[in-house]
Amino acid sequence: MWAPVPSCCQARGAFSVVRRCVKLCTGHEYAAKIINTKKLSARDHQKLEREARICRLLKHSNIVRLHDSISEEGFHYLVFDLVTGGELFEDIVAREYYSEADARPCAVAHTCNSNTLGGRGFAGTPGYLSPEVLRKEAYGKPVDIWACGVILYILLVGYPPFWDEDQHKLYQQIKAGAYDFPSPEWDTVTPEAKNLINQMLTINPAKRITAHEALKHPWVCQRSTVASMMHRQETVECLKKFNARRKLKEPQTTVIHNPVDGIKESSDSANTTIEDEDAKARKQEIIKTTEQLIEAVNNGDFEAYAKICDPGLTSFEPEALGNLVEGMDFHRFYFENLLAKNSKPIHTTILNPHVHVIGEDAACIAYIRLTQYIDGQGRPRTSQSEETRVWHRRDGKWQNVHFHCSGAPVAPLQ
Repeated sequence: MWAPVPSCCQARGAFSVVRRCVKLCTGHEYAAKIINTKKLSARDHQKLEREARICRLLKHSNIVRLHDSISEEGFHYLVFDLVTGGELFEDIVAREYYSEADARPCAVAHTCNSNTLGGRGFAGTPGYLSPEVLRKEAYGKPVDIWACGVILYILLVGYPPFWDEDQHKLYQQIKAGAYDFPSPEWDTVTPEAKNLINQMLTINPAKRITAHEALKHPWVCQRSTVASMMHRQETVECLKKFNARRKLKEPQTTVIHNPVDGIKESSDSANTTIEDEDAKARKQEIIKTTEQLIEAVNNGDFEAYAKICDPGLTSFEPEALGNLVEGMDFHRFYFENLLAKNSKPIHTTILNPHVHVIGEDAACIAYIRLTQYIDGQGRPRTSQSEETRVWHRRDGKWQNVHFHCSGAPVAPLQ
């Protein structure tokens, strides 16, 4: 039913390659996403099947349509609409004239041959991911507004609002909404354009501008009087550099699985996937949350401690004399009668933290905890304990569900 077009590779990505193919009965061309499934885990197979199910439900003129899903030994084929317009940013630099007015999202839609954004170099790109996606929270339409805000920023000055060679640092920038409008590039951009970008790149998705509201924004609906018509040559030059930098970085940040060309999979440790970087970010998140929990203990702040812990928290610790304790009442006693009344400074250092991520919503951290405190005679002391904490994410927030402590008591009793 389907036949490949010889020597025609559209794109390569992590674990897959996209090639043109022809439907034999009609002669129409399509894009076949060929996925090497030989080394995919059971979870990866589930994700692949889920992707196919979702794609089958999507029927919109601006979204590539899935026409067929074929599974064979070692490979899976997803046949989509063929999008041939090339990348948006390549299209911009090829123009002789480019102004702020041309950067309007609706103008872009009319001048790019009605091609979908997903086929123009945006789908799955880390720099366009929204904070809620990176935080693994529930998300909806606002994620597309965020991505459009990033695209609009690039269209105006030729470089992205968030950028770092280290993908973990990039994710931190995005989650913090850390961007600005530096001189001199932004000096010639209208205040209305900056205002729209600010509303599109709002961290809280509930407060982010909607598509309906964006279309009514003065910068969009009053182009002739608001948007500047000045040619932005510097933007075009920056876009050329941005395109070159992205293409140079691509082979360094993806693992190429190319069953068609027979290229061996790279085992270089420098090659990582977005999933690897996401796991790294989650590990840092677990360490940070653990530090916040310990800070609440040191400050005697039971309310802050209880927010980070599951109400049914279980624990083994020296204070419990080897018994398994369940619930918060045991810990509340120490907070109210010792920690909250201790006015002397307490300082904690976490040594050798080791985090093991278990799926999407669970993790375990083991570390050595050094606690410095002042004893009853006013002398500085140090106690050491070895701790393991199990974390579970509920409603986008990590909660401590179990911990095991050995060594000296966490609360200095001297």
